Amino acid sequence: MTGNPGSLADAAVAMQERVHRKRRRILILLLFSLTLFFVGSLFLGRFPAFRFLAGSHSDALAQRLVWNLRLPRCIVAVAAGMALASAGMVFQTIFANPLVEPGLLSVSQGAAFGAAFSIVAISGSAWIVQSCAALCAFAGLGASYLLARSIRYGGWVLRLILAGIAVSAMFSAGLGILKYLADPLKELPEITFWLLGSLAGMSWTETLSILPAVALGMAYMLAMRWRINVLSLSDEAAHALGVSVQRERMLLLVAAVIPTAAVISAAGMIGWVGLMVPHIGRRMFGADTRFALPATILLGGLFTLLCDDLARMLLPGEIPLGILTSFAGALVFLILISSKGVRWQR
Repeated sequence: MTGNPGSLADAAVAMQERVHRKRRRILILLLFSLTLFFVGSLFLGRFPAFRFLAGSHSDALAQRLVWNLRLPRCIVAVAAGMALASAGMVFQTIFANPLVEPGLLSVSQGAAFGAAFSIVAISGSAWIVQSCAALCAFAGLGASYLLARSIRYGGWVLRLILAGIAVSAMFSAGLGILKYLADPLKELPEITFWLLGSLAGMSWTETLSILPAVALGMAYMLAMRWRINVLSLSDEAAHALGVSVQRERMLLLVAAVIPTAAVISAAGMIGWVGLMVPHIGRRMFGADTRFALPATILLGGLFTLLCDDLARMLLPGEIPLGILTSFAGALVFLILISSKGVRWQR
């Protein structure tokens, strides 16, 4: 005996609504956790900045430490994690490949080459290094796109991946040449430190220079998170649903690259955030980017913020942030892929 189709449909809708409410509660919990850790990070460190919280406004050093050093640094840490994690989620979903990360389209390698070129051939000034890194990051994206259009093998996604691999290899070779030509006593250590990634000395000027790009890119990705689900389908299925696949894919890729390039240009190479954090978001919310993308953004900000706190607290001398994110990211990634039930479905 079969049930009433109307009652079955109502039950399915009610169950879906319960799932959505549960997911919203988890998102609110993640937002609350990020806010709590952000406030706590302002007062963590070797200097007892809690005196500022206690109302000792006469302690000018504590005020400068919180407002001029730790606050912009924490903001950039959260922005960097959010930008890299959201870009990784978009890349992995669009390309249906769980091993894709923001460096796929030569963005990271282009930024590294641009920063090294500025240090060796132009100037080691912070704003010049950032400008060259951002410019070469976009050059890497443009070169990958143009090269993909000239490749005659495979579909568009495959051509874009192949072009990104080729352009990345050329940027990496150029970076190796620059490191070989760099002054081993001055320029080479500066390049090496930049490649390790760090938020030490982050100022309000650098913070305000990257926030607009990060905000615009993530706002577009969040606004399009429903369309990302459609773009994860095959090209034929997406076309049948009325989607201009190539145009919308490129717009989303540009929206993912803009904040990534801005963050890398200021903070250097911060690895594994864009590869590992999206996997956690999908484990929590499934492949539905309506919920997985916001969760990934919050998790990315929280992960990078915690790594930055450890970077400036574990040892007397600060550990480069890229080392900690790579170590923690690789460890979590190994746990995820070795656990049961890990699958990727297009």
